[in-house]
Amino acid sequence: MTAQTRSRTDRAELWRLSRGSLVIGVALMALLALTLVFAYVPMGAWNAPVSYAIAAAKALLVAAFFMKLKSSPALLTLAALAGLFWLATLFALSLTDYPFRQAGERITAPVPSRIGTESPL
Repeated sequence: MTAQTRSRTDRAELWRLSRGSLVIGVALMALLALTLVFAYVPMGAWNAPVSYAIAAAKALLVAAFFMKLKSSPALLTLAALAGLFWLATLFALSLTDYPFRQAGERITAPVPSRIGTESPL
């Protein structure tokens, strides 16, 4: 293979990689614009699910293409899925107390004692 042929194949490979990143970047920007639009559209109870779906799509694009999980070994994909499982577990455990709270109950920080706080002057 000559240097000129190698240069052409290198440029073609670079263009293929750049084009893929550009397409994914444009898709992420479109999803960002969609998030902004839906932030100002009154959809009632559908606001949160639509926002979460858009966020999940953005996370999936980043994980699959920029983190190269699409073409990675199975062990690396398994590690990423284990991280997602752990994150879901933490969210689930954090939200377990929500149904058991009383109406209007707030979690407040303890108020420090005022004893011994007189000014020395």
